[in-house]
Amino acid sequence: MIGKADKENMVGTNIYLRGEKVLIRSFTQNDIKDSYIAWLNDPSVVRFSNQRFEKHDHEKCNRYFDSFSGTENFFTSIRLLSNDQPIGTMTGYVSPYHRTVDVGILIGDKSIWGRGYGQDAWDTMITWLLQRKDIRKLTAGTSAGNQGMIKLMNRSGMGLECRRKEQEIVNGTPTDILYFAKFQKA
Repeated sequence: MIGKADKENMVGTNIYLRGEKVLIRSFTQNDIKDSYIAWLNDPSVVRFSNQRFEKHDHEKCNRYFDSFSGTENFFTSIRLLSNDQPIGTMTGYVSPYHRTVDVGILIGDKSIWGRGYGQDAWDTMITWLLQRKDIRKLTAGTSAGNQGMIKLMNRSGMGLECRRKEQEIVNGTPTDILYFAKFQKA
């Protein structure tokens, strides 16, 4: 069981990380702006996410934001280092008893796709997580059709851990979901 002192050192909610191109900081209620909601409602942005089945609004986004309160899980804003413009988000679902975290990323600003900002955010976050004593393993999953995410995970040193055959329907076709992992170095 995790003691109080250990729990205080968990991932928590006060995240502030600086990459080469991006700043990653805890997402706040003030970040729930029309532009953020537009990302979630843009079919091209969420085409591989189960968010594509939802219609997002301020109320729904506030409920999601509130779901992180009082947990070790985290919700962060990815911002351009050059001008603090928000370009995406990252989440982490932490299992403190197993010392694992499942990470997700959404780059909502399509104008910066393919320019390395997502990779920088991913590498910055997973490096920080795997340097922590309370995390021993990092995981992430994606649709087999999401080549950008697969490349991002491979470039970060994550390895394919398993494949769930025809787990989800994407564009009317049963599609495999791939799970990747990276362990903390001893």
